[in-house]
Amino acid sequence: MSSAPKIIGIVPARMNSSRFPGKPLYPISGRPMVEHVFRRAQFFEDWDGLYLATCDEEIAAFAKEKKIPALMTSDQHTRCLDRVAEAITKCGQAVAENDIIVCVQGDEPMMHPDMITAAVAPLKNDKDVNCTVLAMEINDEAQFLNPDTVKIIHDMKGDVLFTSRSPIPYCKQFSASLGARRIYGILAFRWHFLKVFNQLPESPLELKESCDSNRIMDHGYRQRIAPYPYKASFSVDSPRDIEQVEKYLASDPLWGKY
Repeated sequence: MSSAPKIIGIVPARMNSSRFPGKPLYPISGRPMVEHVFRRAQFFEDWDGLYLATCDEEIAAFAKEKKIPALMTSDQHTRCLDRVAEAITKCGQAVAENDIIVCVQGDEPMMHPDMITAAVAPLKNDKDVNCTVLAMEINDEAQFLNPDTVKIIHDMKGDVLFTSRSPIPYCKQFSASLGARRIYGILAFRWHFLKVFNQLPESPLELKESCDSNRIMDHGYRQRIAPYPYKASFSVDSPRDIEQVEKYLASDPLWGKY
């Protein structure tokens, strides 16, 4: 009988963000954003390893100070999944082809560990699923219309058909009953498929929408959604997002536990 796959998490972070330079170390409620992400991810109980991946000495120095395991990666990566894949080759663990690699994006300071549970569940439950994306419900029209929010269209099985920064699916008047979902920055891959993904050329819809997931569908592969209910949990795309995150973080149940 085969053993259960390992679950290894990578939090990719780099200082050279085009819209928000230096954001991994930007303080949110007194702590750098990337520390919020890593400490909250640590609450997931089934890790076989959790690492920070960066190309920046400032982030590596911070990680060392906080005793966070960090892996130095190339500064040539433009996509976070390239950094994640390189980090896996440097994590010091034997990684089998079907082991599960989780990318917890470094700009999700309000993430919760049950989101990771949701993201890995389809991979644990269905051998034909090779990658997933956390798909959170949208219940707010402003978020639905916001181009920083990447919306997901999926089929009845839950496989992603298309992701877009446009407000999809179409509606005359938005309501939560529309069933719209957005990408939340937690993705999971079988190790063998992450390697396949990173060898695929960038695709037309990926470039137009600036969303990696479209590369999967453009090349004829499938990504399964990991459904997740709406939660007041906000990504940081630009400095204007900090105030909102701090407002909601004050009443977040994990705040004060790390």
